[in-house]
Amino acid sequence: MSDAPAVAERLALAVETARQAPLPPAVRATGEALLIDIAGLCVAARRSDYVHAALEAWEANGGSTAIGHARTLDAAGAAFVNGTAAHGEDFDDTFEGGPVHAGAVVVPAVLAAAERHRIPGPDVLFGIAVGVEVMCRASLVAPKLIHKAGFHPTAVLGAMAAAAGVAAATRATPAAFVNALGIAGSMASGIIEYLAEGAWTKRLHPGWAAQSGIRAADLARAGFVGPRTVFEGTHGLYFGFARTSDGDWGKLLDGFGRRWLASTVAFKQYACGTMTHPYIDCAKRLAARGIEPEDVVEIVCEAAEGTVHRLWEPLAAKQRPPNAYAAKFSQPYCIAAGFVLGHAGLDAFTEERVRDERLRSLAAKVKYVIDPDNLYPNEYTGHVRARLRDGAVVEERQPHLRGGAHEPLSRADIEDKFRLNCAYGGWPAERAGRFLAFAGKAFDGTIDLDPYRG
Repeated sequence: MSDAPAVAERLALAVETARQAPLPPAVRATGEALLIDIAGLCVAARRSDYVHAALEAWEANGGSTAIGHARTLDAAGAAFVNGTAAHGEDFDDTFEGGPVHAGAVVVPAVLAAAERHRIPGPDVLFGIAVGVEVMCRASLVAPKLIHKAGFHPTAVLGAMAAAAGVAAATRATPAAFVNALGIAGSMASGIIEYLAEGAWTKRLHPGWAAQSGIRAADLARAGFVGPRTVFEGTHGLYFGFARTSDGDWGKLLDGFGRRWLASTVAFKQYACGTMTHPYIDCAKRLAARGIEPEDVVEIVCEAAEGTVHRLWEPLAAKQRPPNAYAAKFSQPYCIAAGFVLGHAGLDAFTEERVRDERLRSLAAKVKYVIDPDNLYPNEYTGHVRARLRDGAVVEERQPHLRGGAHEPLSRADIEDKFRLNCAYGGWPAERAGRFLAFAGKAFDGTIDLDPYRG
């Protein structure tokens, strides 16, 4: 065994060093925004069939909160249900460059651990910051390769991020931190075959990763040993899920705790796959010119090669998604929604809506060509070129994701989204307001989610 520090060991040291300095205000602001956004998404999805199934399937009760539900669960169960609910409508945060959904994994995991262990608010915030940072940075080590190998990066890297976040929040020793990561590597999972027919499994990936992180941290705390070379080893995480052991480890380690990528996560404005968003904006602008769907003969979009297998192919199926969930990962349908409806919110993805012939007719006219110069995954861009019945060609482009680093949402925007999600899920405005007041001071005391059950 080599005496050189492993990647996980170097990461553990960086986390301990980061603990000695106050978190930048931008990181705290992001932590509060994530808490608000994730809670609102849990409420929005609380009456859905998939959340009902997740709750019913979990056997163990306990003292941890599944937000919006009267039943309390053990910590792993609460993390599982909240993570599944938060990601269920694909309306949760994204890290550009990954892409990964950190909040839906890390926030449920750390909140559940906080309730179980009565963790002080500052440690909860630190745990969320570390978990999100690990997930964002880990997604840059071997960009696009996890998806290319057939796995969901949020699921795979989420187990590692949740373990890191919980270990950091509970002040695990460096040795236990390393073991938690080593153990989580054997719990990571998540294939992307849901794309074939709009199955539900993507929805549970963040929840499963969140509860895996809790269990990995528990095992490490009890003395269970995991491989310290879990990241870079010959049979390590990246070899298994990205088909490489030659990742850029500097992306994970360099500047950790001094330069926080966590403060750059993007908050979504539409309830669908992140890379569809700039295209939706382009479609909305075309419609705003007064063009009617019936005027359109064909729409051709320039697309990044790395998004084709998830959003564009098989094209005939994407032009006519079989159900509402599949529509969230159909670029043709999302463009049609933006053009016809003027939005792609929760109401754009119902079983009734995906059968709307206005949307189906327009989606059938949407095609793509690969743009070899597209900057994905470093930038999420949009392009729509429509040929009209009168022979005119009209075009719109968007160079970045709204809600992301170039055009972030304000705190007021995130709170407005939260209120709308709460209303959608049946919470009265007064209860939503109480949660917003709680979120502003949650990291200063002990986390108490009791008022947000049921």
